Amino acid sequence: MPTSSNAAALDHTPVIELDVSARATFIWRTYLHVVAAILGFAALEVALFSTGLAAPIAESMLGTSWLLVLGGFILVGWMARGAAHRAESTALQYLALAGFVVAQALIFVPLLYVAQAQAGGGVIESAAYVTLMGFAGLTAIAFYTRKDFSFLQPFLMWGGVVALVLIAAGTLFGFQLGTFFSVAMVAFAGAAILYDTSNIIHHYPEDRYVAAALELFASVALMFWYILSLFLSGE
Repeated sequence: MPTSSNAAALDHTPVIELDVSARATFIWRTYLHVVAAILGFAALEVALFSTGLAAPIAESMLGTSWLLVLGGFILVGWMARGAAHRAESTALQYLALAGFVVAQALIFVPLLYVAQAQAGGGVIESAAYVTLMGFAGLTAIAFYTRKDFSFLQPFLMWGGVVALVLIAAGTLFGFQLGTFFSVAMVAFAGAAILYDTSNIIHHYPEDRYVAAALELFASVALMFWYILSLFLSGE
């Protein structure tokens, strides 16, 4: 006979319908995994740059169209999210999260390499601080208002498709997307953080805290990417 936790997992009861203790535990686990993913990402980048592996990775990726790297960045996020949500077991959710962190670390290498060469490490730190402040502010809004931001889903779906179409068009026709595209993608990432946080509060079942963490980490990574891109465009 399943426990109450297993029963929630089997019928996918949203965590908001559970008791206060279960909701608090779910939220704590989710954000603990988000922090672990961020720290894991940072540790991988430090390892890649300190061992000298970053240079050949960056040079090989920069040898292709930069827009292909951008497209890969978005597609990897979609694939990892889908894998985490389809996974019924916690172990498979962990596998999706770990694989996504590694993939993001590799995809970020050329952008961080250019940032370090063009402006030094300070610009990376500044972009990281701005991203974390934005993430904290949006999280506070979602938790304070308790508003259900699920209405943002169509916007996010179509926004993601439009972004991929623009990236594909830029690759085919050889034009740059420019600063306005980066600004729009920062706004898109902010909306995604609101949507993800709302889902954590209102819609996730309690056995999907790893999938919830992956979703949120993906949105934070997206925001960091385009904030750093904006910092570099001003150099």
